[in-house]
Amino acid sequence: MAQVLRNSVFLVIVVLFVRIDLSQQFQSSPTRTLLRIQKLLNFPAALSNWNDSTDFCNLEPDASVTVVCYEGNMTQLHIIGKKGALLLPRNFSMRVFVTTLVKLPDLKVLTLVSLGLWGSIPGKIAHLSSLEILNMSSNFLYGAVPQEMSLLSGLRTLILDDNMLAGQLPDWFSVLPLLTVLSLKHNILNGSLPDSFSELENLRILSLSYNRFYGELPDLSTLTNLQVLELEGNGFGPQFPQLGNKLVTLKLSRNKFRSCIPAEVSSFYQLQRLDVSLNSLVGPLPSVLFSLPSLSYLNISGNKLTGMILDNISCNDELKVVDLSSNLLTGSLPKCLLADTRNRVVLYPRNCFVTGDQQQHPVSFCRNEALAVGIIPEEKKTYQSQNTFLAPSIVGGVVGVVILFGIVYLVVRRKNEKNMVKNPPTNLIVENPSAGYTSKLLSDSRYISQTMPFAPLGLSTYRVLSYEEIEDATNNFDSSAFMGEGSQGQMYRGQLKDGSLVAIRCLKMKRRSSIHNFTHHIDLISKLRHRHLVSALGHCFELYLEDSSVSRIFLVFEYVPNGTLRSWISERHTRHSRRSLAWTQRIAAAVGIAKGIQFLHTVAGVYSNNIKITDVLLDQNLVAKISSYNLPLMAESMAKVSRGVSSGGSKDSSDQERINQEAQADIYDFGAILLEIIRGRSFKSKNELNALREKLQEAISGDSVARKNVVDPAIQNECLDQSLKTMMEVCVRCLLKDPITRPSIEDVLWNLQFAAQVQDAWCGEYRSSDGSPVSPSQPKLSIC
Repeated sequence: MAQVLRNSVFLVIVVLFVRIDLSQQFQSSPTRTLLRIQKLLNFPAALSNWNDSTDFCNLEPDASVTVVCYEGNMTQLHIIGKKGALLLPRNFSMRVFVTTLVKLPDLKVLTLVSLGLWGSIPGKIAHLSSLEILNMSSNFLYGAVPQEMSLLSGLRTLILDDNMLAGQLPDWFSVLPLLTVLSLKHNILNGSLPDSFSELENLRILSLSYNRFYGELPDLSTLTNLQVLELEGNGFGPQFPQLGNKLVTLKLSRNKFRSCIPAEVSSFYQLQRLDVSLNSLVGPLPSVLFSLPSLSYLNISGNKLTGMILDNISCNDELKVVDLSSNLLTGSLPKCLLADTRNRVVLYPRNCFVTGDQQQHPVSFCRNEALAVGIIPEEKKTYQSQNTFLAPSIVGGVVGVVILFGIVYLVVRRKNEKNMVKNPPTNLIVENPSAGYTSKLLSDSRYISQTMPFAPLGLSTYRVLSYEEIEDATNNFDSSAFMGEGSQGQMYRGQLKDGSLVAIRCLKMKRRSSIHNFTHHIDLISKLRHRHLVSALGHCFELYLEDSSVSRIFLVFEYVPNGTLRSWISERHTRHSRRSLAWTQRIAAAVGIAKGIQFLHTVAGVYSNNIKITDVLLDQNLVAKISSYNLPLMAESMAKVSRGVSSGGSKDSSDQERINQEAQADIYDFGAILLEIIRGRSFKSKNELNALREKLQEAISGDSVARKNVVDPAIQNECLDQSLKTMMEVCVRCLLKDPITRPSIEDVLWNLQFAAQVQDAWCGEYRSSDGSPVSPSQPKLSIC
């Protein structure tokens, strides 16, 4: 009996110890995870009090950090850094960070704001299957919103504002049945809004402001719970969106809406804030807007709204800010707006009110402008209310038509006269591609764009652009769009109507030539499209009026956002100074440059490209693209162009010898780029380059330690010796003094690809043993 009792006591003690041990493990696991997060975030000041003894579930919340537990499970984590936080160090890995986060599987609310997070959002974040609210705003996240987020079936709020997210919005948002808040403001997202957004019946807040969206909006009247719609700073339009009547805030400013304000707005009784400024809205202004019962802010400035306003209409007493500036309104300002000027701001300049205050135009100005707006063909598809407005203006049959055309003629003539006064000797017109290169040219710079059938690589089809499109893309050549000027003309940054960013080079012709003299070169430029070239998207000719000769040529290129290769390799005082490229990524860049040169030589017949490392740009996926090569039209004269570009015809021995020399010059330039990729240092002279080449030659003859000692210290531990030795051998051979002894571009490419393959094979073995694969498209995050 005593023995049985002792055994029972022993079992109870063992069970108690096991329970205590399990409890300690349960409690310590979240603690270890949070301390790991603290380390990955580079020990921010907000987390300075965290340590091994911190009781996180009873941590006193503050404005920066809050941890909430429920029944022993951590359900909420809020970490908010300082505004304007810098990028985390280059060894930060978003993949590792999210892998650590998913060790808190009970999280329902996760807030990570202004912490310097950078990288693409890993799909592994979907492992936080209990997540209901996710806020990762004000960081440096890039790439697309991962599709794996569609697995978060309980997600109610997604906020990713103020990042660098790109690409189009996916259709899968509609599979999140509980989504009530979607905010993606201040990113670089583009494309049109998917029709599936009309299925988000629980959505209350949709904020997509200041991206690069465009096109018609889907029918949003089905979103009966939508209260906040913020779309300003995009390219939506031209039709005013169809909306539900429960909106509280509606922001549509700085878009491309060109229709009238629909009558349905009069039923928006809960609307408190309405901003449709800086569009091209037309038609009469609905006077009912002033009396909407909840409205406190109304901004319709910068449109082409028309009609006579009566001074006896009623106003909502809560209306505190009204901006009617820069429209075509006539009549008298409503007395109710002027009744309480101490508590109400009312702006109405640049209209045609009879009130003499705030810089009014004469009534005739608004009438003439309204008529001009009414006959633009693009405005035919408008609401019935607009047609009603136009009807009284178009009377008198043929007489009315003659009057209208007379007004348009005077407006166009006056505009042209102003342009001629501004630039008296130029007398410019632009080519009319719809009529071919003939004398059918339009003096008001308007024409229809024509496309050319060549659009690989996901690029838009090469096409002829109108001068108006160039002006619109650069905001009329605003100084903020100016990127610089060199021997190859002025360069501007711009954005086309489809939202795509472009770089526009303006070439001023030094001698007069007809368009026909440029057709061969334009045809070649349109075909210079390759994954590793900054490709041309289109062009625009500006012509002299008197003889139709070419005055200026605008070449439109794709915009590459991630800076030069040098800024990622050898510069340490740029915005990329805290990031670098891994060895595998450097090999990939070298392979890309070689493929670009191979295309220029073998397909385009373009040689003597004088490529420098600063001419190599990296796109959003860190793909290398050659930005400066021997384009036709870039040379100072057509004679120089003809020497640098092969015509594709038969070649005699002297031509072939010249081509071989120019091809080997490109190989030498590539060797100089490869030297900087390996060394991680720039060089200032040819003598310094020769000295560095000799060091590489000595290292090739030495052992692996000698080779590691001459490479960039940032990548010393990443290079497989065979891969490094192959890259060095290619570099030294490219820099040989005798051009005949240098390798061909095919030989270069074969050896670079071999270096990449052996490095990838070694990295694969390392990853499989380490269990942590690394995407080659990410900045340097680990040994491979």
